[in-house]
This record gives sequence, C-alpha cells and structure tokens, in this order.
Amino acid sequence: MVTIKPKDVVKLRVKGHSVGHGRTDLKVRDLDLIMDEPTERGGTNLGPSPTEHAYMALVGCTTSISNKCAKKLGIDIGTLTYDMVVEFDRRGVLLTKEVAVPFPSITLDVTSDGSASQDELDKVAEETAKFCAIDPPSLNWSIL
Repeated sequence: MVTIKPKDVVKLRVKGHSVGHGRTDLKVRDLDLIMDEPTERGGTNLGPSPTEHAYMALVGCTTSISNKCAKKLGIDIGTLTYDMVVEFDRRGVLLTKEVAVPFPSITLDVTSDGSASQDELDKVAEETAKFCAIDPPSLNWSIL
C-alpha cells in the first residue's frame, strides 16, 4: 500500500481584478468573492472591505485551529460564538501617516457551549494561539 504524505509547504493562489475605486472581484479555489468599500468611501458596498477581511480572517482561523486543537486534546468545545472589537488606526489608509501597527487593540471574546471547563477552554485557547496562521490577540474564552 502506498502512503501519500501531504506537503508541509504549499502555494496558495488568489486571482482578482479591480472594478472601480473600491471593489475587487476575487477568485480563491473555486469561490468567487467580492471585496469592497462602503459607498461613503467610494465603493459599492457589495462585500467586506480589505481591513474587515483581515480581522474576519482571525475569527475564521480561530474556528479552524481551535477545533483541531480541541479534538487533539479531547476537549468538547461545542459551537463557538465570537464578539470581536478592533481598534483601527486609519491614518495609514488615509495616507496621513505611516502606521506600523494598524490594529493597536483587538479583543476577541470566544464563548463555548460545549461541556469543557474553563481550565480546558484556557488550554484550547493557549494551543490555538500557538498555531493560528493569523497572529491572534490574547483570546478571552468563556462558557455559555
């Protein structure tokens, strides 16, 4: 029997083209997505903005990695619910000042409805922070 080992490093591809001032139509795998600015910033409001995509990625990554970590640890985290508040220094995107850290504060509260104890959730949060591809802030996990 032949064993196929998955590659450790893979190439990911995104294709896209701009449609007007604030909209970009994107193709990822077999998915078509729209990234857009709100109408008040010159877009057509047909999708999340680039910065919104950036911090939405943190929530998505937290879902994927925390579920993998919980499974590996044998911890039931059930369904996760998120509430995230992002402080965004807009001076960079407004071209008024270079900004080294555009998101000086991110608070991500994660609530679990699983049977995990708070100590177990803290362990999952610690493991998730180690492996999430999007650099997470400290995650605040609680039980529903």
